Amino acid sequence: MAHKVMRVLARIIVPAMMLVLGTPAHAADTIRLAVQKTGTFSWELATIREAGLDKEADLSLEVTELASPEAGKIALRAGNADIMLSDWLWVSRERALGAKLTFYPYSSALGAVMVPASSPIKTLADLKGHKLGVGGGPIDKSWLLLQARMKQDGIDLKSDATIVYGAPPLIAAKALDGEMDASLNFWNFCAQLEAKGFRRLAGIEEILPKLGAKGAVSAVGYVFDEGWAASHRDAVTRFIAMTRKAKQLLVTSDAAWDKIAPLTGTTDPAMLRTYRDRYRDGIPRRSINDEEADARVLYRVLAEIGGHDLVGPAAEIDPGTFYHAVLGD
Repeated sequence: MAHKVMRVLARIIVPAMMLVLGTPAHAADTIRLAVQKTGTFSWELATIREAGLDKEADLSLEVTELASPEAGKIALRAGNADIMLSDWLWVSRERALGAKLTFYPYSSALGAVMVPASSPIKTLADLKGHKLGVGGGPIDKSWLLLQARMKQDGIDLKSDATIVYGAPPLIAAKALDGEMDASLNFWNFCAQLEAKGFRRLAGIEEILPKLGAKGAVSAVGYVFDEGWAASHRDAVTRFIAMTRKAKQLLVTSDAAWDKIAPLTGTTDPAMLRTYRDRYRDGIPRRSINDEEADARVLYRVLAEIGGHDLVGPAAEIDPGTFYHAVLGD
C-alpha cells in the first residue's frame, strides 16, 4: 500500500517540479528612456547600473541617447519613449494643448549670474550699464525670473543692460574669453566657470523667495504620459524609488562620482568637485505638494513676463502637471 501511495505522489509531484523549474524567470518591466547624451540623466543612469539598482527594482531600462531635449520631446510625443527630462512649464503648456503629460521632480539645480573674480560687479543692481550674456533665448526661464526680480527694484535689465543671447556653450566660452561682463547660464556651465575662478554673483534659486517661492523648486523633472503611468503605476513607483537611491549614492559616495567622472566630460579635479557639489545641491528634498505650490507661484510670474509665447493659452499651471501617485509624497 505504501509503495502504491509513493507512486501516486511521484506522478503528481515530479511533473509539478518540472513545471516550476521549466518556467521562464519573471520578465522585468521595461521602461524606455529618452536621454540627452551629454546630460546629467546619463550620470544617474550609470550610477543605477553600476550599483545594480535597476535589477533590484525589477526594471529593464531601454535607453535611447539623443542630441537635444527637443529630440526627447519628439520621441515622447511620438510614443517612442516612456520617460524623458523636461520642465513643468512645458508639461503644463502641453496639457493646455491636449497632451496629458505629467511631471515628477528630478533636480532643482538652476543657473546663476557669473562674473570674473576681479569684476567690480558686486550686486545684481550693478549689472546696469554692463554686457550680460544669456544662455538660451529671450524666453529662457532663468532669464525671465531674473528680469522679474530686478523689476521689483525698478531695474529693467532688457533696457538697462546690453543683452547678448546665445547657446549655453557659446556664452560660457565668451565669458571665459572676457567678451562680456557677466553671464547667466545653465548650472553645469556655471560650474565650469566656477571651477575656473569665476564668482557666483547670484544663483537663480536665491532670488526665488523674493518672487514668492518658499523653497527650492525643481525646474527639471521626469516627464511621462499620465495614461501610461496609470497602466504602469507600480513600475513608475519602483522607477522613482530607484532614482532616489541613485541620488542618495551620489550624495554620500565620492567613489560613485569617480565611476561616472568620464561622463562629465572633464578630467579637471576642481571642475569635477564643482559638478558634484552643485549636483548634490540640486537634489529635490521637499514634498510634491510643496514643489507644486511654489511652481504655481512662479508660473504666474513667468506667465506675466513671458506671455503667450512662453506658457501658451493657460494663465495658471494645469492641475495635473505634477504627478502625485508615489508612496511617501
